[in-house]
Amino acid sequence: MRAANADSVLAAWLNAQTNVQTWSASVIQTRALKSLTRPLTATGHVWFAAPNRFRWELGDPPQTIAVRQADQMLVIYPKLKRAERYPLTGEQTGPWRDTLALLEAGFPCSPGELESRFRLVGQTTSNHVHEVTLQPRSASARRLMLQIKIAFATDDFALRATEVQFADGSTMRNDFTGAVLNSKLDEATFSPRLEDDFKIVEPLKRK
Repeated sequence: MRAANADSVLAAWLNAQTNVQTWSASVIQTRALKSLTRPLTATGHVWFAAPNRFRWELGDPPQTIAVRQADQMLVIYPKLKRAERYPLTGEQTGPWRDTLALLEAGFPCSPGELESRFRLVGQTTSNHVHEVTLQPRSASARRLMLQIKIAFATDDFALRATEVQFADGSTMRNDFTGAVLNSKLDEATFSPRLEDDFKIVEPLKRK
């Protein structure tokens, strides 16, 4: 695909993101690690609400639940009765915030937001799916993740997949199916209730 045409497809996708209020889909997550001969796969579900709230569940029943709220990120392990809390306040900067920005890249609020965080390094189209390869501008983010690929349909601009390449050579790919756009989501989706017997820890807290 010629560069000008590819750029117009990317621009149309970015424009379509302004209409996304909520989004949910089934996900197949595939992790390829150098230490393993076969990739690890898990199925689950993901919910997103603009501008930046999301919930990931992997496993059935869920083995891991990650919830991005306005001021914090919760990673919950139901079977272990354990939850990790990561504050997202203004003073929390560095690789953790940069990593979160990469995970949110599938739903940029504007072309300017994407441009401020990433450098476009390539884009291709095949079988009506357009794939964009981005590199984080932040040096601290690049120490964790080298690049992220975002794949979306060229007809309705629906998100199809994301793939992150980590600095250690491993990759994590998410393939989405059965997406539902702009349906009303229960607020409880992003406000999980933790039972009294859960242990809550803050891994980033200075001791």
